[in-house]
Amino acid sequence: MEAIVEPLIQLMEGWVEDYGYLAIFVLMLLESALIPFPSEVTMLAGGFYAAEGSLDLFWVGAAGVAGNMVGSWVAYAIGRKTGRVVLDRYGRYVLIRSHDVDKAEIWWDRYGEAATFFSRLLPVIRTFISLPAGIAKMPLGRFSVYTFLGVVPWTFGLAYLGVVVGENWERVLDYFDLPTLLIGLALVIAAALWYLRRRKQNQATAGTAGPR
Repeated sequence: MEAIVEPLIQLMEGWVEDYGYLAIFVLMLLESALIPFPSEVTMLAGGFYAAEGSLDLFWVGAAGVAGNMVGSWVAYAIGRKTGRVVLDRYGRYVLIRSHDVDKAEIWWDRYGEAATFFSRLLPVIRTFISLPAGIAKMPLGRFSVYTFLGVVPWTFGLAYLGVVVGENWERVLDYFDLPTLLIGLALVIAAALWYLRRRKQNQATAGTAGPR
């Protein structure tokens, strides 16, 4: 499994190294917006580069919180506007499994609005918990407060852990959820294949038109 997961870890680390706070913001946004790029990799890598001095720990955490908030609002809006209809119909194309959404809804049904806070520490559920909050039409202000309170300790905690463990940050991932890494890797591969096919089609179209 490590041989499959390692390319995704290296790719995400490379993004954080090359694009810094922007990469952290976007990756955290994607995870919270139902696309399960694991926050463990993003924030631990950000903490590592903060320890090296190329990034600042506070801004690493702030970028992660901001991305998480925006992504959570996106997922909340999807749930509020469309329910599960869109995800059940099209989610498989971005590797969103209805089973994972079911877990988040069960968690929401069991713990109610408090799930918006506590679920930020749970694998898989944290990616999808904003959706049932939107479906239930939880007031946006309350949703935002609970989300913020849950996101801050998780995000800054991971970033600080990255500082503490330094270059050993990848070893810490063994204690987190590897399936999310596999899903993220599959998304990267699917996106790359789509891009290459689209580029080939454009080149073929341009060749057919030719100079006149």
